[in-house]
Amino acid sequence: MGAVDCVERVDLGEVPYEDAVRDTADWVARRRAGEIPDRLALLSHPPVITYGSRTPPAELPAGLTVPLIPVDRGGQATYHGPGQLIGYLVLNLRERGPGDIVRRVENGLIAACADLGFETVRRDTPPGAQSLVGVWTPDGRKLVSIGMRIRGGVTSHGFALNITSDLVEFTRFVACGLPGVAMTSLAELAAEQGRPAPAEREVRDAVARALGAR
Repeated sequence: MGAVDCVERVDLGEVPYEDAVRDTADWVARRRAGEIPDRLALLSHPPVITYGSRTPPAELPAGLTVPLIPVDRGGQATYHGPGQLIGYLVLNLRERGPGDIVRRVENGLIAACADLGFETVRRDTPPGAQSLVGVWTPDGRKLVSIGMRIRGGVTSHGFALNITSDLVEFTRFVACGLPGVAMTSLAELAAEQGRPAPAEREVRDAVARALGAR
């Protein structure tokens, strides 16, 4: 995605997960009807663990420290909470033409991270293996989780980028269906570089620019 793609930027604060799902469903219906343009909503959630229908029960936390909510997106279980930037994408792919939207989102977020001074990469998933969709550090830590749904040519759900997230929460279950994979955050990567973590506003602006939203 790039500047040639007109995407409406919507900045929100902390939104309960159920409210965001309801609002996004309304946006999808309105986008399909041509009532609104493509949209990128940037927000955060109170602590919650979401999981897809294919998530094995053994991968979910044994003790509920935060709400556990089933969702209709791709991907496995993941954590959302304070310090994390959520991006919900409502895009009409029939108007945008052919192309792998998940790959475009990955590449856009990699560009945003580069703009913020962090080197990240995408990874191809070997045949038959658990999905490696997302944004990773070169040494194999996962920074961004991506889970999208396409129905009627319009996308919903999106991505979760860890800025100052409590990474301990990801150790209470099998994050993204990938046992043993360490999650990371921009704060952790910045500390390794000997500098402060970027402010959330800075991250929002970098992500919006890279995904062509304004």
